[in-house]
Amino acid sequence: MKTLNKTNFLFKNQISKYYGKVRDVYNIDNKFLVMIASDRLSAFDIVLPKGIPYKGQILNQIACHMLEKTSTIVPNWFINCPDPNVTIGHFCSPFKVEMVIRGFLSGHAFRLYNSGKREICGVKMPEGMIENDKFEKPIITPTTKASDGHHDQDISKEDIITNNIVSASDYQTLEQYTYKLFEEGTRIAKNQGLLLVDTKYEFGKNQNGDIVLIDEIHTPDSSRYFYMDSYYKLQRTRQPQKQLSKEFVRKWLISKGFQGKENQVVPSMSNSYINLVSNRYIELYEKILGSKFEKANVENMDERISQNIESYFKQI
Repeated sequence: MKTLNKTNFLFKNQISKYYGKVRDVYNIDNKFLVMIASDRLSAFDIVLPKGIPYKGQILNQIACHMLEKTSTIVPNWFINCPDPNVTIGHFCSPFKVEMVIRGFLSGHAFRLYNSGKREICGVKMPEGMIENDKFEKPIITPTTKASDGHHDQDISKEDIITNNIVSASDYQTLEQYTYKLFEEGTRIAKNQGLLLVDTKYEFGKNQNGDIVLIDEIHTPDSSRYFYMDSYYKLQRTRQPQKQLSKEFVRKWLISKGFQGKENQVVPSMSNSYINLVSNRYIELYEKILGSKFEKANVENMDERISQNIESYFKQI
């Protein structure tokens, strides 16, 4: 069960590297970002001890596909995918917010709702909803990220602007782009028989000062999907929805008494459960892209990735 858990490369003109929860990001001469999708799995802002086979490849290839598909709708940072686990894009300065958009009452929003709250990020939620009900219109519920990237926190639009995290004019653009991307993501999902339940988008400014979409898009780490053909029957009979996302991992962790809180211990993940998670990621890849997942060669992954990145930069 070979997995890519961490990289430690030194490329020509490399200025810095940053380890996120899932991705390793290399800054090349303040012109390019090399983003390597690892097989790490995070939940409740905690990186779990074991990697998931092929997860990084799946995330990266879905994101590359979706970045290309939506580039005419919203400008993005994408340049090329020279390796199954790698995206190369333009260097951007990120906004310190994530634009979360929800079409359904699921996940974190439902957990708040179930605790009795009827407001999230300054947005009112109607009475009388049950888990996975559809909102009348999608709602944007942003989060702000601490500098270490490990502590996402809900925040309202008003607080973002008042605290000068994002200017009012820039935030208006972020909102517009978020709605446009979610509309297109919903359309793409529908064509494959899926419902795009919720997702998050990250944005930054490129060297020209333009706002662009960065990071991943419409992957199982950033998004939640339901099957369209079974959604209404399951909802009507108040049964759980089958989810193509990592929410099932969160629920498994909750059932084991773990929600990322202080003094809680991450439960052990057996090899059989890790394979189950991997297969669920493969299922989403094949469902959302409509093509068979081709497993990359996982022998000597570091060498393969390094060679593909260096070969790409030699060509430009």
